[in-house]
Amino acid sequence: MTSTPLSKFLQPEEMILTDVGPCLHERGVTYRVWALGHVSVVALIEKQNGTRHTNVLRQAKESGYFYGSDPDGEAGDLYSFSIDGAPPIPDFASHFQPQGVHGPSQVIDSKAYLWTTKDWKRPTWNGHVVYECHVGTFTPEGTFQAAVGKLSHLSSLGITAIELMPLADWAGEKNWGYDGVMPFAPSHSYGTPDDLRAFVDACHAHGIAVILDVVFNHLGPEGNFSHQYSDYYFYQGKDNPWGQNFNLDGPHSGPVRAFLRQNIRYWLDEFRIDGFRMDATHAVPDSSPVHLLAEIADLVHDWGGFIIAEDERNNREILEPLVRNGWNFDAVWADDFHHVMRVSQTREQQFYYSMFCGSAEEIAQTLKQGWLYSGQVSPLHKKPRGTPCNDFSPERFVYCISNHDQVGNRPLGDRLHHTISPAAYRACSLFLCLVPYTPLFFMGQEWGCTSPFLYFVDMPEELGSKIAEGRKRELLEAKFVTDPADFKKMSDPNSPKTFSRSKLDWEEISQDDHRRLLDLYRAGLKLRMELFGGFNPPRTCWHVESKQSTVIIHYQIGGRCIEVSLHSRMRKADVIKNGRVLLRSNAPEFSDAAATEGPETVVVEVGGPKI
Repeated sequence: MTSTPLSKFLQPEEMILTDVGPCLHERGVTYRVWALGHVSVVALIEKQNGTRHTNVLRQAKESGYFYGSDPDGEAGDLYSFSIDGAPPIPDFASHFQPQGVHGPSQVIDSKAYLWTTKDWKRPTWNGHVVYECHVGTFTPEGTFQAAVGKLSHLSSLGITAIELMPLADWAGEKNWGYDGVMPFAPSHSYGTPDDLRAFVDACHAHGIAVILDVVFNHLGPEGNFSHQYSDYYFYQGKDNPWGQNFNLDGPHSGPVRAFLRQNIRYWLDEFRIDGFRMDATHAVPDSSPVHLLAEIADLVHDWGGFIIAEDERNNREILEPLVRNGWNFDAVWADDFHHVMRVSQTREQQFYYSMFCGSAEEIAQTLKQGWLYSGQVSPLHKKPRGTPCNDFSPERFVYCISNHDQVGNRPLGDRLHHTISPAAYRACSLFLCLVPYTPLFFMGQEWGCTSPFLYFVDMPEELGSKIAEGRKRELLEAKFVTDPADFKKMSDPNSPKTFSRSKLDWEEISQDDHRRLLDLYRAGLKLRMELFGGFNPPRTCWHVESKQSTVIIHYQIGGRCIEVSLHSRMRKADVIKNGRVLLRSNAPEFSDAAATEGPETVVVEVGGPKI
């Protein structure tokens, strides 16, 4: 079967001609591919009744874009492409891979889902409390449908946004998500595209925004068919630690940039995603006059969404507006806070922890600015690190004491509460709940879950072994592990047990020690809402000081004077001075035996001069 001219099936306003992937419409399905460097593309289509036919796509003016319309096309059709007569491969812009990334792609009717949140509107980026979640280990079932059942827990906790680790489909059944190879296809391991829509719909019904973690710095090592479409999708010989970079500024980079912009539009339009966390933006090189990530931020804002960067450089350019040659991101993960807090409790000094001493003064300085390093020479890098940032409003810095990286990249996947005393963990937890910046929690930390979060993959045996060996080599080079004998304690990333051990055990919440910790988190976030009213308090409303081993945030807000004090060692006599205690991390309701000494965070309402 040959293709019918494109114009017969689609009017110009119905399709952006640089978009790729299947387009379902009332006159069938139009298949769209960018395969620059090739001369023929044939769609191999299988109907749900088992009948098969082919559709020859035609190239538009040697642009590399091939189009072909199937008047009998419908939702549920399976298809693949043969390029220049080669064996069939799935669509690089597939919307669903029901049989995995090596199987055929499937046409999806995105309009069939009936949204229930009729009045939904994307929220602004201010006042959020974020919960990072890996769908596969969040519940025993590890699916979108099962995750819906936990939204009431998040809502009662005080969460306003859930951040999903990457969903773009990957090889195998289990993965962190950073090895995705199908940028438009939600992981088949978690459910169907409509299951994801139902999850987002349920989040919005609970008043919870949905943030999607997106990876634009590489694709995974298995099931990546992009090179069979065009060698121009990626840089040649310009690799980062995880793989090849997309071609953003080389020859024929225009269609690649359009592909990535389309990807963001797709998640916004088809799934009502509210915002994005862009992974490792320091590893997305682009020498174009306007960086692709700045273009994407502009696009997201046009749709009313928000965008967050993970970037290790402490670079203010990320947050600067376009008129100042910035990227205009809404926020950035500010890992300095995590690092200085962890070092304050554990005294670890391996790799990037060597840049921090963990003193009260250092914690206070981080809080005053947003991140600690703002131009000082890093003892690790032996050169200046970071730029000044204390003129940015506090919502633009995301703070945590735990996230997937800081747990999962540890050799044993141990969480902070597995390492420090319960009193110290309670103190850090309550303090995080009441910082003026945007707090982020990693799933399970709110009840002190016993499960680790380990690094896991599901790759062919030889590749899986190489990944495991490469991970050990990275840990040695970074000096996270100094004795190779310690690798005997590490779990095999490719073992099914590694994945199952990382799943949360929700039954733990019924146990007294876990329930009390959860009660502390709920109380902390309830007080945060009471004090801040669902917004991040502006810098004019607070200041920070350190006194010996204590860090104090002084708030003057809503006519109230509030002190949030993090004490590395607290005596009972120090708790109440000239004010009313609103919350204590060592209060009897949060501790099996109320501590009279030791680490503690205390929240006191006091009198005193305005800031």
